[in-house]
Amino acid sequence: MSTVMKKFAVDLHTRVGYGTAFFLLLISYLLTLYANSELLKQARLVDRSNKIIIQMEDLLSSLKDVESSARGYLLLKDDRFLRPYENSKRLTDSLYGELHVETLGDTIIGEDLLTLRSLIDKHYQLVAFVIDDFNQHQYQLNDAQRSKSFFREEIMDHIRTIVKEIQGNEHSRLKKGLDEMTTRYRILNAVIIISLILAVALAAYGFFTYSRENKARRIADEKVAGYQEQLKQQIAELDKANKELIQVRSIEKFASTGRIARTIAHEVRNPLTNINLAVDQLETEFNSNLPSSYRMMLDMISRNSVRINQLITDLLNSTKFAELVYKKIPVNQLLDETLELARDRIDLKNITVVRNYSNDICDIAVDVERIKIAFLNIIVNALEAMEPGIGILQVRTCSKDDKCVVTITDNGPGIDPEAQSRIFEPYYTTKSKGTGLGLTNTQNIILNHNGHITLESERGKGTVFTITLDFA
Repeated sequence: MSTVMKKFAVDLHTRVGYGTAFFLLLISYLLTLYANSELLKQARLVDRSNKIIIQMEDLLSSLKDVESSARGYLLLKDDRFLRPYENSKRLTDSLYGELHVETLGDTIIGEDLLTLRSLIDKHYQLVAFVIDDFNQHQYQLNDAQRSKSFFREEIMDHIRTIVKEIQGNEHSRLKKGLDEMTTRYRILNAVIIISLILAVALAAYGFFTYSRENKARRIADEKVAGYQEQLKQQIAELDKANKELIQVRSIEKFASTGRIARTIAHEVRNPLTNINLAVDQLETEFNSNLPSSYRMMLDMISRNSVRINQLITDLLNSTKFAELVYKKIPVNQLLDETLELARDRIDLKNITVVRNYSNDICDIAVDVERIKIAFLNIIVNALEAMEPGIGILQVRTCSKDDKCVVTITDNGPGIDPEAQSRIFEPYYTTKSKGTGLGLTNTQNIILNHNGHITLESERGKGTVFTITLDFA
């Protein structure tokens, strides 16, 4: 009788242990499916908000084209300036239609869009009136035209205000969506880890009791071990997916920067073209009759126009993908050659260079000159950040997860969190004479090589740049 009771107790403990472990695993799987579904929903909302923000920028850009076209026509009386105005109405209607479809059922944005539609129609009516009246009065400006132009500018200011409000709402939604994604991911990780710990403990208890009884229990325990392995694999896959998500967000941010750069280039080059045409027209009409002081001012306008255009070109070059000429080269040799390019700066500031190279690391296939530029930008920034005589620059190479990993570390003052979040943005710099395009270009080169670059820094403890590249 006592033997039967003991066996019953052992079976009950085993069943409870295995049943609880299976239940925890099932909950973990269900939570994983639910979290993935929620993350997908949030991703759709983030994509929708990004699309609305971009469409609002395009809509505002189209209206600005109308303004530039009208001003150019009134100034130079050239029908070519009316082409953007004639195309703008169709483009604006198309963009507004897309926005209307995207925001169906959205009461927050819906009222603003109706107001925006009314203001846009009024703006086009005023532009049409000014142009028609200007033509009817034999290309002469009058008070009625100036009055309409004044009201048109007020309407444009109102339009800009509404666009900013809509974009502000979408940015808030973006932030809220990303925060919700992060929170859900952390909760999911905590639940999975707790479930794993409990499942391992219960499985171990079941294995112990089962091993004492018979072979059948040992077979069942092996199945539990299989479930544990599956759970570990899912956790590893989730971790990998999280890292890939971070990389994708980095690439999306870079792509967004490129889109913004192209938008800025478009918005700036249009008025630059008008300025250059106006200068050329003045020089052609007055020729030798132009006073020297006026000619000097026109030359000044032309030089500064060329300079602005060059700045825009540099920005576009630092945020676009380019063709690469790949060549196999040992990464250690590549770093030594890059450090040699910075030898003058190293010697001038008496910086100590520490090389921690892996000797059995494979070659990488890269565009040698471009990747040197990327490494050199990071090294030069590190050298400039460190104090002369006490600075230590550490360069390390290793292999991790079948990737070549390069870390460049300095013992400078570090970077504050706000600057870290903007360090790769174009024209953002903390240097008095910096252009703010060095690290933007560096990130562009690394992404061109299908690589990844990250930054870790803390005030008073220096900065670490980590570059990950594929082996050849």
